[in-house]
Amino acid sequence: MDIDLAREFVRNNHRAVLTTYHPDGRAQVSPVLVGVDEAGHAVISTRETATKTRNLAADPRVVLCVFTDAFFGDWVLIEGRASVVRLPDAMEPLVDYYRGVSGEHPDWDDYRAAMVRDRRVLLRVTITRAGPDRHG
Repeated sequence: MDIDLAREFVRNNHRAVLTTYHPDGRAQVSPVLVGVDEAGHAVISTRETATKTRNLAADPRVVLCVFTDAFFGDWVLIEGRASVVRLPDAMEPLVDYYRGVSGEHPDWDDYRAAMVRDRRVLLRVTITRAGPDRHG
């Protein structure tokens, strides 16, 4: 599948399952909401203290299975490498992420305070492969 087609799917469908890898190689799987930033990265908001964030420090590989709200039906698999953007650098990208996934927030000051309080980070995934290339 063309990576641009995968990006377009993610712009319109935000439910996903993210796989990162523990240092011993075991998979760690988390339900997430995913968006696409202006540079074409898949982006995910999470906490500094989350297992997935710690895993990415040792192994930046990720796999995302993105699907529609209906769950059954169309879906996209994305492989890539993630970097972790921490506060304060993450603040405006987190605002952009929220807008892309949920629209306008009723109180941006409250949102920004919650990002600090929750120690939020932004996972920025450079997409290296997308699929499926065929359905069977």
